[in-house]
Amino acid sequence: METDLLSAQDTCRLLGISQATLYAYVSRGLIESRPGTDHRSRLYLRRDVERLAQRKRAGRGAARGAAQSLDRGLPVLETRISLIRPEGPYYRGRSAVAAVREGATLEDAARLLWDCGDQDPFTATLETQWPAHVAPIAGDADLPPLARAMSAIPLLALDVRQSVGASALVRHEIAATLLRHNAALLVARPPSAGPVHRLLADAWKPGDEGFADTVRAALVLCAEHELNVSAFAARVVASTGAHLHATVCSGLAALSGPRHGGATARAYSLIEAACAADLPRDFIAARWQQGEDLPGFGHALYPHGDPRATELLARLRRQHADTPAMQRMEAVISATEDINGLRPNVDFTLAAICHANALPASPALVMFAAARLAGWLAHALEQQAQGRLIRPRASYAGVPPAAAE
Repeated sequence: METDLLSAQDTCRLLGISQATLYAYVSRGLIESRPGTDHRSRLYLRRDVERLAQRKRAGRGAARGAAQSLDRGLPVLETRISLIRPEGPYYRGRSAVAAVREGATLEDAARLLWDCGDQDPFTATLETQWPAHVAPIAGDADLPPLARAMSAIPLLALDVRQSVGASALVRHEIAATLLRHNAALLVARPPSAGPVHRLLADAWKPGDEGFADTVRAALVLCAEHELNVSAFAARVVASTGAHLHATVCSGLAALSGPRHGGATARAYSLIEAACAADLPRDFIAARWQQGEDLPGFGHALYPHGDPRATELLARLRRQHADTPAMQRMEAVISATEDINGLRPNVDFTLAAICHANALPASPALVMFAAARLAGWLAHALEQQAQGRLIRPRASYAGVPPAAAE
């Protein structure tokens, strides 16, 4: 049976590189390494090595660019919405981390991402009762949050005018209502004209001001992150001229996958299991030694640590420093960095917020989905304004026509 781990010698041979280049690849987050059997050597993930080898085989120029562009590679389109830098994401040139520290809300971030200028679409009148044909689904707390939102949003679209071709003012007001509707649907509450972070916090821990402020920070930091999977899905749908409600449903559908939004649940499970172990450090070491991944740690775009996670962890530490739950999580964080050099990402910290506040895993995904809708809508609005269809070409790798005949 083919092993999932390769020695340094085999890795260098397959890639045609020196050991110095291999170490550089590891430091840049292109290849993950694991401890060897003698605790001095290192082994390397075969999937990472094969992905890099495929890129090298793709050659140079346009073919190579196409091969790399769909996996955190070369840019595929221009945007004025957000920029990812080592110190964190920027929303139209403004630091998201700085915005959090200045007290910004998700609504503030949305106005900036949507380029609203002096217009405030959140001042438009909001109906605080669900329409009769939506209410049975919207209020069904037994439905999973994403399923409830994806079921109700298309029905809400029936009563909303088509956004393509409408003025910027109208499109921004539709987006603002949709942002609030989505948040309410995710927690099975009636629509609210108040801040989204208050709606969510009151659903989980009413009256806890410190918790509400942590939710506010999480929403702003998660509002947008360039062309992630769900944002790209929403943008492709928007390019067809589809309704804004349809674009956000495509984003929610993409988010429902275990490799995207499901990462918060996997990070929560890791925290729970590690904190329940007699020695969290031994648990992490054993899992890493066996070649298993550590969800919630490391980020390809932040090889030196996710600044969003750093900001949220600082807030958690101020609020929960002396609690057993936080102390156990600190042991997990310390052990992971010592063993493999990986630091927490935003998936870990969303899960950590839930763990520190004795909540189940689902609020982590809800915070992510409520926040990221602002980014999806920004991409949809930008794509609608451009008026172009996104239709990439595929590189055929199947049976040649002559052989098939």
